[in-house]
Amino acid sequence: MTVHVGILGTGIYLPSPRMTAKEISEATKGVWTEEAIMNKLGIKEKRVPGEGDGTQEMGVKAGLAAIENTGIDPKEIDLVISIGEEWKEYPLTTTAIYIQEKIGAVNAWGIDMQQRCCTAVSAMKIAKDMMIADEELDTVMIVGGYRNGDFVDYTDRAMSMMYNLSAGAGAIILKRNLGRNILLGSHIVTDGTMARDAGVEFGGTEKPITAENLHEAYKSLRLFDEKHMKDRLNDVSMPNWIHCIDRAFEKSGVGKEELGYLAVLHFKYSMHKYLLDLLGLTEDQSIYLSDYGHLGQVDQILSLHLALEQGKVQDGTVISMISAGIGYAWAANVIKWGPIDDVNVN
Repeated sequence: MTVHVGILGTGIYLPSPRMTAKEISEATKGVWTEEAIMNKLGIKEKRVPGEGDGTQEMGVKAGLAAIENTGIDPKEIDLVISIGEEWKEYPLTTTAIYIQEKIGAVNAWGIDMQQRCCTAVSAMKIAKDMMIADEELDTVMIVGGYRNGDFVDYTDRAMSMMYNLSAGAGAIILKRNLGRNILLGSHIVTDGTMARDAGVEFGGTEKPITAENLHEAYKSLRLFDEKHMKDRLNDVSMPNWIHCIDRAFEKSGVGKEELGYLAVLHFKYSMHKYLLDLLGLTEDQSIYLSDYGHLGQVDQILSLHLALEQGKVQDGTVISMISAGIGYAWAANVIKWGPIDDVNVN
């Protein structure tokens, strides 16, 4: 059998507190109705952090859940890759190393990766390539937490695309030559023309937090150039996604018509439905995360986790995880679930 990388399992942590569509509507001061939040933005409710739900701590909980779900000994883990966000308990601490310690992965080393909401899919490609190149990497955990919704100002009309930002964490464990659930091809595209179109305005070296801007700073996730970003996304976003999906299937040696489940991030419902129609999929072949919101880069792991629980993914199912992140980045991969006889490792 050719060297390959398979998915051993997943783990999810979701905070208990929730913010409902009605509460989001109220936070917009009536600019968005509860019905519009539900029907247009596709949010029934979303998870919000509770006490102790820091980005790193949520990652620890997801990592421990993945260990419990798979039955793996944490001492077998060779590498921990954190996909957790930069908004975390303490700036300049390395999340992967913290999680490594807390989950008992004493034989691993850790590194943080960041590509905003694209990070999980990109980290899976990077991890797979590393594992094939380095025989010492037998087991890798990709793990991270997310709570960027803390920065959303619901009175900013331009930010409606981010009203869905939620909280939670996910983990996925990859294993070399697992013999099942193979991670096949991946493809990633980035577009630097939008690198400074969105972000948190205050708190960096350009615009430090001061006594005067303190209240504004902690709600300053915003579009710096709304027109450019939205116009550019209208022009390139869907073509870039389809390109990533097409190339991922080409690299995998699998026909796109075999796609059986789409693990996709949460965005407005009309776009979700349009994408399924474009790929020839039914709504039963994906999960719309309207009860969870957008957990950033955790969405694809959550979607796979839920699909396995609900029986939407079974042996033989071909999966594609697709993601997008501000900056801007798009990514897709292909996974063949179940036992394998032979593999393509492109």
